[in-house]
Amino acid sequence: MNLFADLLAASTKAQAKEAAPVVTATGPRIQKSRRGVEIKSAREIATMRQASRIVATVLREILEMAAPGMTTADLDAHAEKRIREMGATPSFKGYHGFPASICASINNEVVHGIPSPKRVIKAGDLVKIDTGAYFDGYHGDSCVSLCVGEGATEEAQRLTRVAQESLMKGLAQIKAGNTLLDIAGAVQDHVEAHGYAVVEDYTGHGVGRNLHEEPSVFNYRTRELPNMTLRPGMTLAVEPILNAGSKACRTLKDRWTVVTVDGSWSAQWEHTIAVTSDGCEILTDRDF
Repeated sequence: MNLFADLLAASTKAQAKEAAPVVTATGPRIQKSRRGVEIKSAREIATMRQASRIVATVLREILEMAAPGMTTADLDAHAEKRIREMGATPSFKGYHGFPASICASINNEVVHGIPSPKRVIKAGDLVKIDTGAYFDGYHGDSCVSLCVGEGATEEAQRLTRVAQESLMKGLAQIKAGNTLLDIAGAVQDHVEAHGYAVVEDYTGHGVGRNLHEEPSVFNYRTRELPNMTLRPGMTLAVEPILNAGSKACRTLKDRWTVVTVDGSWSAQWEHTIAVTSDGCEILTDRDF
């Protein structure tokens, strides 16, 4: 999950060339370690596996319970309760002032939607739920997209399906010796082959002792962002975000919620993973 990562300078520069307005991001920057990208030990990955299992459990429950008539505040309350019951604390709540335990973004909301008792979920809505858990000093982070109830359009179902597929295409490129650009190219090719646009303003990220660490894990090919060779023990949050229309986004007056400029719908999927010698382990896998 890319939670709250700032717009990268290169992405801002690229968007300035377009007719769409450039948005100044309001979220905190990815935290930089003095040691750069951190390689996690087996013990650290084991702890992250526990944190990520909590996240996966909460998201699996939300996928099962979300229904028309519920509010995004209902989902947030459930997530916080369950995270704490399992011995962790919500990664997002209070993070740089964010007021909730989940981001709940509906339809044309791209990321960072604030849960509210006034935001009632309707049949056919496309809802993105992003959450994290902090357990014994380490974070897990993941996001799902779901079409709620009956009445979801074929286009909405296709959008979320392609978003999930693009995540898995990116993960298939992860192994020691491959690079961040291998991930980015696989995601971009799948998204664009289906006529959608990759959101360039927000990226995946390293994750571990901090919710956001180096490196930035981008979802599109670029020469303006640093490429990096993957090594065993790296832990990353990979999170493609795609729009049905233009990639251009803007931030609302609440200084958190990001929406598409053209009103088109958006979808996002995210997993926390650990790089291995011959692939990756999906730490937030919900199939357990």
